[in-house]
Amino acid sequence: MVRSRRILLAALLLPLLGAGALLLDRIAPPNLARLAVHGVEAVDREGRTLSVLPAPGGIWRLATTPADVPPLFLDLLIAAEDRRFRDHVGVDPAALARAAWQFVAAGGRIVSGGSTLSMQAARLLEPRPRTLRSKAIEIARAAQLEWRFGKDGVLAIWLTLAPMGGNIEGVRAGALAWFGKPAHALDPAEAALLVAIPRRPEALRPDRHPERARAARDSVLLHRAARAPGVTAEDTSLALATPVPAQRRPMPRLAPHLARELARGPATGTGRIATTLDLPLQRAAEGLVMAALRDLPERASAAAIILDARTREVRALVGGEYGAQARAGMLDLTRAVRSPGSALKPFLYAMAFEGGIAAPETLLADLPRRFGAYAPENFDRGFAGRVSVADALRQSLNLPAVALLSEIGPIRYASALKAAGLPPRLPPGADAALPLALGGFGTTLREMAGLYAMLANDGMAAPTRLQPGETAMPRRVLDARAAGLAGAILVQPFPAGGPPGIAWKTGTSWGGRDAWAMGFDGRHVVGVWVGRPDGTPLVPGHDAGTTGTATGLRTALPLLARLFERLPPNPRAPLPVRAGPTAAGTEPLDRLRLLFPPPGAVLAAEGAGHVTLRATGGRRPLTFLVDGAPIPAEPAKREAAWTPAGPGFYRVTVLDAAGAVARAEVRVR
Repeated sequence: MVRSRRILLAALLLPLLGAGALLLDRIAPPNLARLAVHGVEAVDREGRTLSVLPAPGGIWRLATTPADVPPLFLDLLIAAEDRRFRDHVGVDPAALARAAWQFVAAGGRIVSGGSTLSMQAARLLEPRPRTLRSKAIEIARAAQLEWRFGKDGVLAIWLTLAPMGGNIEGVRAGALAWFGKPAHALDPAEAALLVAIPRRPEALRPDRHPERARAARDSVLLHRAARAPGVTAEDTSLALATPVPAQRRPMPRLAPHLARELARGPATGTGRIATTLDLPLQRAAEGLVMAALRDLPERASAAAIILDARTREVRALVGGEYGAQARAGMLDLTRAVRSPGSALKPFLYAMAFEGGIAAPETLLADLPRRFGAYAPENFDRGFAGRVSVADALRQSLNLPAVALLSEIGPIRYASALKAAGLPPRLPPGADAALPLALGGFGTTLREMAGLYAMLANDGMAAPTRLQPGETAMPRRVLDARAAGLAGAILVQPFPAGGPPGIAWKTGTSWGGRDAWAMGFDGRHVVGVWVGRPDGTPLVPGHDAGTTGTATGLRTALPLLARLFERLPPNPRAPLPVRAGPTAAGTEPLDRLRLLFPPPGAVLAAEGAGHVTLRATGGRRPLTFLVDGAPIPAEPAKREAAWTPAGPGFYRVTVLDAAGAVARAEVRVR
């Protein structure tokens, strides 16, 4: 009967005690503010650390759980700090009794605190001076933490907040700072050092006090490892022979622009941000971009993107330089709005193919022409005569592109670009007009990569993705045949060497402010932008078309070729490799040459002021031009009569029916 009454009493009291504990927890909950503030870690598609950002205040602290560290670390930690951790409820009575006896024996001086890991976690959450009152609060908080979070929760607090010297807190941050590796890869020597440092974090910093740090680590190994079931005698022997690190490692800083961008998004709780990047490819891309800067004009920057053509996942993203010497600070130049120049022409030509306006073999006239008040010129201010559509695209001629856009319609072209994920950004108050054909609007490198991915995927557009997740349903923007024709025209060898089977196109904005190179092989899309972050010309004082201009062909394309060299070859390259910018059959066996006048000639007008222009070779009919204006001539002849307007310098050009060009700069007295 008595026993039954006791059981009944306990059954009644336990809920009351539990309710009391819950009430006290609600009245005085633990302060978790420090635990909630941590840095951000961006990881690649396989979970490898790309970049780490500090917590506010510059503290390197990363949220850490028992699953983030190897079992041997936990074994060493419990053996060294709280060997009855798994058995008590936050407080170890035996350890407290020992600490109290030592306190009395030492005349009121604290010798050991008898702290459990739970009490240490309470102190890390709410640091206080080491007094008896503080100890009493820690005891109460320790029991509260155990009741609230359990053993793994208590360990997570310690693993996240334990001081590791300087502005480093927590095991994950400590592993990166002292060993340059993730916490789960710690070996026994490294684990023992990170167990030891929190005891006296400034006195045991291995970069400042290596002997003390080694002694503390060895003490953990020699006196505690025997209690750690995951650490063998062989492990201990090898660990004791390992030197401690002589200096801190730099925190991982791959894709820093993207890490900062994603860190501004919704909080992740764990501080980990998953991306679609590939760490080895990202590292290689950053190295290639930084190396390319040495050969670029003064104060030039470069940005690059590598995209999986099928999934639209970004595999590498280089926003530009970073660090103290960066030309643009932390500005992400893959998001900068710049003029694309001729890099958008493939989309325009594909629309012409789709609409039946032209075919690759259609002949177009690249001759001076006005479109109302608009009189476009080619980049070199010359003209190619009659050329095929394919050659006009490969040679990036402006007059044929504007003529095609006049047939398609600027508004329709702008709408198609928007549907493809590249909305043209026009100046305030401006309407879609013919300059769109030559890149007369703003876009970004990311948007350009998405557009080329659409061309590489039979005209199907989809958003580019920086983080894993559900893919959006692709939408058709272009006819598959039209997209394929445009891509096939662009497959050509790189001028300075590179992998075969790449479709590529360059572009240079007006005044040489932006240099572009875009390419794809059916598996990857690669884009490169080169320019000055402030928008000034790459080569100040040089107009477009002069030899001093930093063009996409000269500055961006070599980097594009090197980036493609780092990618695996496309096993199903569907596009045939063409001979180059001059397609087969467009260059006559007898090369076109300007016989008279020769380059640099000084001329005196003959008779009534005429100068006879003569050429040889090439495919008739020939077209003679002076400063871009055609000179009347009989189609069957290879000469024309020109009457100079007066003394001065002139540019004489002859074009044949296949698009070959010969020219000379002359002076007339």
